Amino acid sequence: MQQAMIIINPSSGKEEALEYVRNVENILEGQGYAVTVMETAKELDATHFCIRACEERYDLVVSIGGDGTLHETINGFMDQPHLPKLAVVPLGTVNDFARALQIPLNPAQAIRTLTSSRIQNVDIGRLNDRFFANVVATGSLAESLSSVSSEDKSRLGAFAYLKEGIKELAGKTAHSLAIRHDGQTWKGETPLFIAALTNSVGGFEKLAPDAVVDDGLLHCFIFKDLNLLNTLTVSLSLLLGSLKNHKDVIYFTARNVSVSSADPVRTNVDGEEGPPLPLELSTIPRHLHVIVPEEE
Repeated sequence: MQQAMIIINPSSGKEEALEYVRNVENILEGQGYAVTVMETAKELDATHFCIRACEERYDLVVSIGGDGTLHETINGFMDQPHLPKLAVVPLGTVNDFARALQIPLNPAQAIRTLTSSRIQNVDIGRLNDRFFANVVATGSLAESLSSVSSEDKSRLGAFAYLKEGIKELAGKTAHSLAIRHDGQTWKGETPLFIAALTNSVGGFEKLAPDAVVDDGLLHCFIFKDLNLLNTLTVSLSLLLGSLKNHKDVIYFTARNVSVSSADPVRTNVDGEEGPPLPLELSTIPRHLHVIVPEEE
């Protein structure tokens, strides 16, 4: 009999989360899976649960929660010889990974995707000694985005990040970064550097419209000397999907990127606070095997 592990963050989706678990169990058991349910209670629980699923050769891992739960879950796949399939039921406020894979953001509809026979092989990113599913950002803006409150995320969605970013730009802070890729080096002051695996970042689905989940590339943006005035034009370019053409943005793609600074600079990884610089970023092409909706 096939085995499936459900990893659930019970604090996501409030009291509805456990109802979703029961629905997932019913669907999986109807498909012949023996189901194990694991509830997270503290940091890294989802990673440890996923490691167990890999070591015990489970066939499927279902992540039920937000981007933070998913980030922890995929880190359980690191350096594992056996990789179960992955399914995602998004309960967070942004859900970039689900957006990029066109997994429904409505949990009930996402649960129905579990009956799909379609598997998408998806790139995963490596950041120093950890994985990331969607995006790494660094600079003073990235530091401020880590402080966006859960209340603002719930109330404003993706625009909570824009609000916090504009507030940070009022202080006109920037860090001196050295960014290396493909034998080239860019050095200068920037409030924000982004390396994205998918088209959706912070809920904005047109940040990198050319990004494909299996292209093996990091889609990178260096924001030059921004101020409150041209931040408005950058924001408009972001909404229109033309950010890479903005005069104050440097865009490039790469498979490997190094970022360093003489300043103490922290990062934001998949929407959560990340490690300080320096960073070594790379892609592992088509590493995750994700259940996605059937093609219409």
